[in-house]
Amino acid sequence: MSHYTKMIMTLMCIISLCSCAKKNNEMGTYGYDKSFFEKNGIQCLELESQDGLARILVAPGYQGRVMTTTATGDKGGSFGWINYKLIESKKINPQFNPVGGEERFWMGPEGGPFSIYFKPKQEQIYENWKVPSSIDTEKYDLVSSSKNSLKFKKEASLTNASGTKFKVGIERTISLLSKDQISKMLHIELSNAIKSVGYQTDNKIVNKGDQAWTKEGGLLSIWLLGMFNPTPTTTVFIPYDTNAEGTIVHDDYFGKVPSDRLIVENGMAFFKIDGTYRSKIGIPSERCKGICGSYDSQKKVLTLLWCSIPSGTQSYVNSKWGEQSNPFDGDVINAYNDGPVEDGSIMGPFYEIETSSPAAALAPGQYMQHLQSVVHLCGEESELSAIVHELFNIDLKDIVVKFQ
Repeated sequence: MSHYTKMIMTLMCIISLCSCAKKNNEMGTYGYDKSFFEKNGIQCLELESQDGLARILVAPGYQGRVMTTTATGDKGGSFGWINYKLIESKKINPQFNPVGGEERFWMGPEGGPFSIYFKPKQEQIYENWKVPSSIDTEKYDLVSSSKNSLKFKKEASLTNASGTKFKVGIERTISLLSKDQISKMLHIELSNAIKSVGYQTDNKIVNKGDQAWTKEGGLLSIWLLGMFNPTPTTTVFIPYDTNAEGTIVHDDYFGKVPSDRLIVENGMAFFKIDGTYRSKIGIPSERCKGICGSYDSQKKVLTLLWCSIPSGTQSYVNSKWGEQSNPFDGDVINAYNDGPVEDGSIMGPFYEIETSSPAAALAPGQYMQHLQSVVHLCGEESELSAIVHELFNIDLKDIVVKFQ
């Protein structure tokens, strides 16, 4: 073999390796996001399945939030929405730092007389709104870890809009779900053709003070928010109890949602998700079944979410800004579609699925616990349809065509 031929072959190998590396790190893939955090000095911890395909990326510096996941390894799609520009800027906004992430820990209420996002006597408008640093910028301490789980702790001091002070202990454990565990949750054996990733988070707040938390002074709640990537072919669907009384869906968070974006019928609320129209809906506790989903018919990705709902009548904090007729008439499950605000600017776009615990009326030393499970499934529509029918008793095709 001539020296010239060796040079050509070496050059071809280098080009091939570079092409593979580029392919592995295309924007939209899990590998790209993992490399992005490494390049920007963001510490991330990774949980992965035995075959290395299902992976979860967790950031201690961002309150132990799940930044993103994938069902198919580094080359696979990345499910969490990431605010690349904000993270790259390395700027800290004193008001709010929406770095993104597939599931973050927050606390409610956001608005009303017991809000922890507004100071006492402040008008509840955007200029005065401020996210507490303990759920926005402060790092959570990793206190234990295993092959399949990570546990974080934090202590926080909060004051609500009525002047009540809270000393709060926060505990958050993130656990990877195996494919067998996901199958048991679905009551369906997943075929090898379906790729999956799932996790459960166990979240607690503890009254670390010496006074009981009461309705008179205001109560806190655990609030989990998942940020995902919207598409014109994505629909959120949330079942509701048809036998219960009262409001089915709260749809006036940012003005009433138009009928071409929200359809409520036959025990299911369908919400259009395209990242072009700012809107939000919520299912109150009387109607909520503790489960919801979203489906992207183009990418063939089914996302499922469950949350714990304690038995018996529960109060949920109301997060609407301003005056409230009932501060404890809040929602259990919410969905948000991002879009331009009044000045035309847009934060994302992204969409959110959110769940909340009941209001935490806790004596000193007591705790409130809230569990949430998130599963992403990728596969042929025929197989995903069987899962949707088993869980929701509806045809997946009905979801696909709802807003076409």
